[in-house]
Amino acid sequence: MRLKPVPEPPAELAGITPYRDAVPLVPGRTDDCCARLCDRTDLETRQAANDWLAFLDALGLVESTPRGFKRTDADLTPEQVRDGIRERVLFAPEALTLIEEAAAEDPVTATDVLAATRDRVPRHDRARDPDWETSWLERAERLLGWFVLVGLAERVSEEAAGDVDGVDGAGYIAGDAY
Repeated sequence: MRLKPVPEPPAELAGITPYRDAVPLVPGRTDDCCARLCDRTDLETRQAANDWLAFLDALGLVESTPRGFKRTDADLTPEQVRDGIRERVLFAPEALTLIEEAAAEDPVTATDVLAATRDRVPRHDRARDPDWETSWLERAERLLGWFVLVGLAERVSEEAAGDVDGVDGAGYIAGDAY
């Protein structure tokens, strides 16, 4: 199963640690885990905490059990995060394929990722959010940011990618760890 939530990436890999450490070692109910994340990190809403729980689960850094979420003993490494993103984050493979095929003179943008996946955005997300395209474009930007964080992509200048549809215009090409 691939998970949808993609929180804002931290500036460095170690920035994941406070979120992971806020999840208990002994399984706790989702509501309790969300409350802990809000109390112990900069997250302000239960929804943001729930998104982080799901994302950490996708990365293999926390685990959903019948009794709730718990921290795993997996090491926080670029490889761990890369593998989790590749294998368990919705539309990551499609975005990585675009990046693999991109050249420096024609880098991939968040708009390109949205265009490649638009038809497969879950129907309930489209129905629930009248501005779903903007939401999913922002999600694509965050996903590309995670790729940069773990070396799957390299961000190139806005001039190389151009300003498209009101997004920042950053473009991305394959990174060293691709």
